[in-house]
Amino acid sequence: MNVRDVLTREELAELTQRSDARGAWIVLCQWLQVIAIFTVVALWTNPLTLVLGTILLGSRQLGFGILVHECGHRTLFATQRLNDFVGEWLAAPPTFNNLRAYMRGHLLHHRDAGTERDPDLPNYRDYPISRERLRRKLWRDLSGQTGWRTLKGLGRTLVRFPQLGEEAKGAVARAVAMNLLLFGTLLAVGEGALYLMWVAAYVFVFPAVSRIRQVAEHAAVPDLFDADPRRNTRTVRANLLSRAIFAPHQVNWHLEHHCLASVPIYHLRRMHRLLAERGYYDDVEFPTGYVDLLRRVSSVPAAAAA
Repeated sequence: MNVRDVLTREELAELTQRSDARGAWIVLCQWLQVIAIFTVVALWTNPLTLVLGTILLGSRQLGFGILVHECGHRTLFATQRLNDFVGEWLAAPPTFNNLRAYMRGHLLHHRDAGTERDPDLPNYRDYPISRERLRRKLWRDLSGQTGWRTLKGLGRTLVRFPQLGEEAKGAVARAVAMNLLLFGTLLAVGEGALYLMWVAAYVFVFPAVSRIRQVAEHAAVPDLFDADPRRNTRTVRANLLSRAIFAPHQVNWHLEHHCLASVPIYHLRRMHRLLAERGYYDDVEFPTGYVDLLRRVSSVPAAAAA
């Protein structure tokens, strides 16, 4: 069943309506949260605030990725140029992302989700897996092994910068400039050492929250090779704390995004409610948080998974 057959024409028009003001507010909040985290840690520097601040910065780094995703779909703002500008200059650079390169692969994911051609399939094809295997994956992330490989890759990219194409050069240059600006701003207020929190978040937290987001969206779904999004994609009904860490900017409503990718993130919650009221999800189970999710995707006994 197509969602266009469930929702009225007026509802579809409202759900796909984009707003420059709402898009700007989301981007502003994203950056204000980063500033607030650094400010709190600078004012009350102790082991607890350093650890909590690093965890929250890792979540905000994921938040930048979500904004890149939205700008790439050109749904965050009503104005196309704003989507491109914010995506390329304010959302992608903090985490060395490349808006255009990312979207080339991501649009293929939307086109081929539910098939063997899905380019993101390696991220979740093996699930469900054993608890032991999931712990090993998360330990590689949280211990910095995954992040260190990413940093080495960035280092190789910087070394061969002259050989990069123009698009890649632009993305790398903007990323270096943004990170220098972040470091320079902290240095100017006498807190340059706090930039290490940003690096630590990128190495130790960002890989783990990114993995959990990927797993939440498509791992151990009812049927990974069914064209129906209700079978190959998942939404997580999460509380505020879970969303703050693992699902910034309402990215937990991922099934709705696959049902209708033209709906901005700020309308996905309403779309979920409308579809639930119409019986569209009568046969769909939703995890009630990310602890519940991780239990569901790691339900295979170790002996069976070996």
